Amino acid sequence: MIDLRLLREDPELVRASQRLRGEPTELVDDLLRADEERRAATQRFEAVRAEQRSIGKEVAKASGDERAALLARTKDLAAEVKATEAAATEAEQALKRAHLAVSNLVEPGAPAGGEDDFTVLREVGTIPEIANPLDHLEIGEALRAIDTERGAKVSGSRFYFLTGVGALLQLGMLQLAIQQAVEHGFTPSITPTLVRPESMEGTGFLGAHASEIYRLEADDLYLVGTSEVALAAYHSNEILDLSDGPSRFAGWSTCYRREAGSHGKDVRGILRVHQFDKVEMFSFCKPEDALAEHQRLLAMEEEMLAKVEIPYRVIDVAAGDLGSSAARKYDCEAWVPSQSRYREVTSTSNCTTFQARRLNIRYRDENGKPQTAATLNGTLATTRWLIPILENHQQPDGSVRVPKALQPFLGGRDVLEPSR
Repeated sequence: MIDLRLLREDPELVRASQRLRGEPTELVDDLLRADEERRAATQRFEAVRAEQRSIGKEVAKASGDERAALLARTKDLAAEVKATEAAATEAEQALKRAHLAVSNLVEPGAPAGGEDDFTVLREVGTIPEIANPLDHLEIGEALRAIDTERGAKVSGSRFYFLTGVGALLQLGMLQLAIQQAVEHGFTPSITPTLVRPESMEGTGFLGAHASEIYRLEADDLYLVGTSEVALAAYHSNEILDLSDGPSRFAGWSTCYRREAGSHGKDVRGILRVHQFDKVEMFSFCKPEDALAEHQRLLAMEEEMLAKVEIPYRVIDVAAGDLGSSAARKYDCEAWVPSQSRYREVTSTSNCTTFQARRLNIRYRDENGKPQTAATLNGTLATTRWLIPILENHQQPDGSVRVPKALQPFLGGRDVLEPSR
């Protein structure tokens, strides 16, 4: 949630952010109104309750007609307290609904526009010259590494098996990511994949993209689409010690997404699937450290992409394509030879204090006063990486070269040969 104090001081700043996102500015006016109504309702309730307490003390001292009058007033006040308390509760709930509807403030400098209006910051690596490249599914089937046919038989469309070298490649890639994270001071974590509604809501995933989330109605639990959810909620309702710098985690989890609306080449193979594995970085830091921390997470992603030796580009995502929690987002997109285009493989977002305010995550400043922390997240490796790894390293004879950093996880093999 955005800071209500900032909203009161500069509502036009929040309206401008909404316009950049292409979202209604009326939501800002609704929030201002709800904030005023909540404060007024709370003041009425507190005034009536204070009078009730005061008269209660007077009754003990009074006698005769005065006591009878005070007792009558006490009865009236009891009804008023009940009514004003109910009004204050409703106003608080209305404020929460209005507050949740307003997205995070876009960071200055983020590109304006929608999905296609990103800015390319840099291109890294050399795009391989491959005549008639096979796509990752053709390669994976030849290596007996990917089996979507049996995945569909067992679980339905957009499920798959990773077998043999496919399983080893994924496990190696994720272990490599964890190793790198630990070297950089991150705490490795294997996180729950089922979370409570307040954890999902607190991280901002029950908004516009709620339809992409699997829910277990009988248990009122959600399957996460990223370990970001569990990692963010890990410190909910806590005060952190950030005196020595950011607190950093690397979460390994299986992730689930409905991927509603995907079509065409996106549903072939393992590009857009309902289940995948991922290592996600997550940082808690002081708000003034968030910009530097965001660049640190991006550098971590680029370090991993260099290790698996694939060409990529870094883009600055436009405001209209940001999730509700993100103030700024950078994506790394890997080159996919079979599609002759770049496809997203990592994303890192600065969520400033937006998630932490929802989840009540704080730290103590230099004066010992609790302040809202900032949170950031970033992909360090995921199943989708197998696509550019297989395609960019394919050889004319149908084999696949194994990046040097992954060779120890495949028994030292430097080439994967297709089954004959």
